[in-house]
Amino acid sequence: MSSTSANKPYIIAADLGTTSAKTLVIDRDGNVLASHSVEYPLYTPRPDMAEQDPDEIFRALLGAIQAVVVKAAIAPEQVLCVSFSSAMHSLIAIDRDLYPLTQCITWADNRSAGYVSKLKNELDGHQIYLNTGTPIHPMSPLLKLMWMKDNRPDLHQNAYKFIGIKEYVFAKLFGELVIDYSIASATGMFNLRNLDWDEQALATTGIRRDQLSRPVSTTYKLEGMKSEYAQAMGLRTDTPFVVGASDGVLANLGVGALDKGVYSVTIGTSGAVRGVVREPITDPKGRLFCYALNEHFWCVGGAINNGGIMFRWVRDQLATLEAEEGRRRGMDPYDYLTELAASVPAGSDGLIFLPLLAGERAPYWNANARGVFFGLSLYHQKTHMIRSVLEGVMYRIHSVVSALEEMNGKTKEVRASGGFARSPFWLQIMADVLDTHVAVPTSIESSGLGAAQLGMLAMGEISDFSGVNHWLHVNHHHEANPQNVEIYRRLTKIYSNVYHQLRGDFDAIAEFQKEFTK
Repeated sequence: MSSTSANKPYIIAADLGTTSAKTLVIDRDGNVLASHSVEYPLYTPRPDMAEQDPDEIFRALLGAIQAVVVKAAIAPEQVLCVSFSSAMHSLIAIDRDLYPLTQCITWADNRSAGYVSKLKNELDGHQIYLNTGTPIHPMSPLLKLMWMKDNRPDLHQNAYKFIGIKEYVFAKLFGELVIDYSIASATGMFNLRNLDWDEQALATTGIRRDQLSRPVSTTYKLEGMKSEYAQAMGLRTDTPFVVGASDGVLANLGVGALDKGVYSVTIGTSGAVRGVVREPITDPKGRLFCYALNEHFWCVGGAINNGGIMFRWVRDQLATLEAEEGRRRGMDPYDYLTELAASVPAGSDGLIFLPLLAGERAPYWNANARGVFFGLSLYHQKTHMIRSVLEGVMYRIHSVVSALEEMNGKTKEVRASGGFARSPFWLQIMADVLDTHVAVPTSIESSGLGAAQLGMLAMGEISDFSGVNHWLHVNHHHEANPQNVEIYRRLTKIYSNVYHQLRGDFDAIAEFQKEFTK
């Protein structure tokens, strides 16, 4: 470490998430000194739309960085770099002045759902998946562009570039359009093995490679920030910004889940299961993603749409009175609802919830899937319903883990992160459903810590990720309860059977809802 870098002891990690921009100040030992988040809305004027305003996100990022610098009481010259994490699959059309011609179309937007079967059945979509590692689903910018070609031909033909939200931020800050390998590999248009745009995928979308950003390594640095934005954030104009990677692959890095059989489970608004491999692999059944971390590591796994957002749905739709009672008792409403759920035995006395309210990704890749309570009887109370929803999210995680184990071997340990990792009750359900050991790192800010580690690598402060092994500290452990394991083994089988029997009816009800909610 040079004397110059020694005087720059802090890394700022910036995460552009689905619901907020979150920033951390992290020191060289991996300690989080301060954090701050600024929320922004998700616009859903129709059931199949999910957009955000790119400039609202940009302003939120500026505010979040400025606030965390103040909270940590650090000087601008002490910042080694700002390193980025970002949600995947966003799409923005821009003109030559870098002005957005569309809102930011997010991963949750389902307008391109009708193109899934077309890509699979008419356009050799499975080969594109094998090339790119991005499952065929409306989340993918590949399908969004197919939809746009038919439904917004003016934009498709006249847009200067098609970019994601992180690219938009860097374009505003530096006037440079680059996309890291990690975010690129989640577009459905990036060849995993060549680390370049895939010609077959581009031909399918009808766009040229010069309409996309230049792919760069996740350790690529941008410098020479516009002074107005540097001043707004309380940084120097020469502060290096590391392009970073996607939130998913950085979560694995942040919790130290790099070894075979050690899987990361992250549940925030949505959720994901991931393992790290040393060469890209894809699933012959098309169930799992494979995204790049850098030139030497890839993450294989699956994401679910319905994670912590299901607990919020319970709070807001089923348990408003109970949530208010929790507040009157001086408790966090979620903690009180968890107490109520814990009063019910494992398995919710035979009540199963399929938490598919937002459609679903892995391993089903079914945008038409819908939520179901199964086994509901007069015996069941609201407490059963609350617990069954929490268990249902873990049944979703179980289905992804099962597919991942087929590809990458038996689970040895799960490293948990995200908002759900604050709940010992929910973590125990996961240990029981997965029948495995669950470890919870001291810091649950996994994506931010991963971004900071990538920043250390980019700045030459470490030669490989082993240089930050001392950052990882495990705070809690959960072992599977054998009695509960047997209960959940029976119920996960029923859960899977119910889903598969309802697939045709999911399509029918989705069509009905589309018809009557226009």
